[in-house]
Amino acid sequence: MRPVLTAEAMRRVDARAIAELGIPGPTLMENAGRGAADALLAALPERGLRPRDLRVTLACGGGGNGGDGFVVARRLKRAGARPDVLLVVPPDRLHGDAAVKFAEMRRTGVAARVVDDAAKVSAALGRADVIVDALLGTGVRGAPTPLVAALIDAINASGRPVVALDVPSGLPADGGRAEGPVVRAWLTPTFAAPKLGLVVGDGADLAGRVVVVPIGVPEAEVARDAQTFLLEASDVAPLFPRRPRAVHKGTYGHLLVLAGSVGKTGAAALCARAALRSGVGLVTVGTAASAQPTVAALSLEAMTEPLPETPARSLAMKAREPIVGLAEARAALAIGPGLGLDDETRALARVLVSTLPRPMVVDADALTALADHLDVLRGAHAARVLTPHPGEMARLLGGAVADVQADRVGAARAFATTHGVHLVLKGARTLIAAPDGRVLINPTGNAGMASGGTGDVLTGILGALLARGIDVAQAAPAGVYLHGLAGDIAAERVGEEALIAGDIIDALGEAFRRLADGR
Repeated sequence: MRPVLTAEAMRRVDARAIAELGIPGPTLMENAGRGAADALLAALPERGLRPRDLRVTLACGGGGNGGDGFVVARRLKRAGARPDVLLVVPPDRLHGDAAVKFAEMRRTGVAARVVDDAAKVSAALGRADVIVDALLGTGVRGAPTPLVAALIDAINASGRPVVALDVPSGLPADGGRAEGPVVRAWLTPTFAAPKLGLVVGDGADLAGRVVVVPIGVPEAEVARDAQTFLLEASDVAPLFPRRPRAVHKGTYGHLLVLAGSVGKTGAAALCARAALRSGVGLVTVGTAASAQPTVAALSLEAMTEPLPETPARSLAMKAREPIVGLAEARAALAIGPGLGLDDETRALARVLVSTLPRPMVVDADALTALADHLDVLRGAHAARVLTPHPGEMARLLGGAVADVQADRVGAARAFATTHGVHLVLKGARTLIAAPDGRVLINPTGNAGMASGGTGDVLTGILGALLARGIDVAQAAPAGVYLHGLAGDIAAERVGEEALIAGDIIDALGEAFRRLADGR
């Protein structure tokens, strides 16, 4: 997994590199610019372009990002390109490493034009084969100045491919809502590690393809203080080695699914089918007695148990004793999909979450049951994985969805550490937060998965991995990654518009194959 850094964490990496590793600041800047230039040159064939006589307009600010741009200009000229540097401050206002790199650039014959009106350079931007955005780096806060904002708008209006250095200008490096215009990039060479704003929120779309450029700092040093990481296939694939021949269904665990009520039997069936496609040996669905025949008909490979029900035909408190008996012979549980919101059913869910001594995935209606009763989590007798979407997360926190979405990483981390659970905050770039404060960002998945039932599929996958005996710290991210990968495969087959939850289940086999093949 790759560390993902905030602006402050990146500042500390740079400071330690200079003070402790003895790497001078100009050397770090040179490494960054050289790597960015190499990334740009390597990507040119995608656009049918070649370095020789390539017209490159570089829009450079007065800080460190501009200094990176000066290095890129010098390197591109050496490769045969024709760089045209636009500078938003007079050269005598450059300081530190940026001033050093500006002087080096000038000595190679690359001139710079000072820009005081974005309208005057619109034509130059439109004539460029490629534009390099080196206006604002990770240390900038708040809205761009009027000149820089106008230049960002002109860059976006040019229609030319844009290479953004480190982060697209205007994009908050730590995520969150931009306070002005943001450069829309084709390629973003980012330095040392991805920045948080590149992998969450709007940045994932605005940054284009993100390429990590080493700057000479050892990987272990870059990751030293990191608490947020980008999940990769190599983190997941080793959990699913080739199966030995001498195994049986008991080898891969038995999952108990507590789900479904009259009118919501599909949720229970989807959860059970997804679990079975995720390699668990056995699945039993415990559901309201009135719902049991339908769930059984929809889930041929799963066993079902009819349980006492309320007048609303959802699980009653009388179901507690038989559920305790069922759980004793099962390795893990998944609770919540289609469970129902009857007061008695919610009370039962809270008791089960608090007392059952088995690893458990808690989703959907069971999450609603926990709202205003989060104290039950502290008494849990085994690992708990909670899987809220933003609306459910807001209910758990007693706040608004907008507040959750404004700082998804912070909200997930705080909840997981406070309540001692593993939290899966669903959505674009689903997050997996652990009780120790680590947050993993999942790169798989697509917009077509925003449809009913896909969360029930995820619950089944997670429950299956827990029942298979995979430690919760590995099962939670693996299940999320696998779910998203299957969704991507399903989108390849049917398109995002037509994708439904059952398509994800049908794609799980191919998802496992791709993991095994290292794809």
